[in-house]
Amino acid sequence: MRKWMLRGMGLLATLLAAPSALAQAASNASDEKMAAYLGAGLAIGLAALGGSLAQGRASGAALEGIARNPNASQKLFVPMILGLALIESLVIYALVIAIILVV
Repeated sequence: MRKWMLRGMGLLATLLAAPSALAQAASNASDEKMAAYLGAGLAIGLAALGGSLAQGRASGAALEGIARNPNASQKLFVPMILGLALIESLVIYALVIAIILVV
């Protein structure tokens, strides 16, 4: 199952990267702005999707660990919050990049 997921992600990455790698230069400023808006939208959309999936998995794993061993809740809480903050910082980084693309 994992092998197929890796192959699927590789195929998806190839399909997403190929059009931009093979695209011709923009002919005017309107095309450049349109490409910047599209890039910004894709960046923040993919970052939000990936961040939400990662936060869901991290929270679920931490809650499962707490459910199995309630005495370890204090040891699991701080690393979980730190991990969630780091995941969220990557989404905010994508937002900053999207804003730079648009401006």
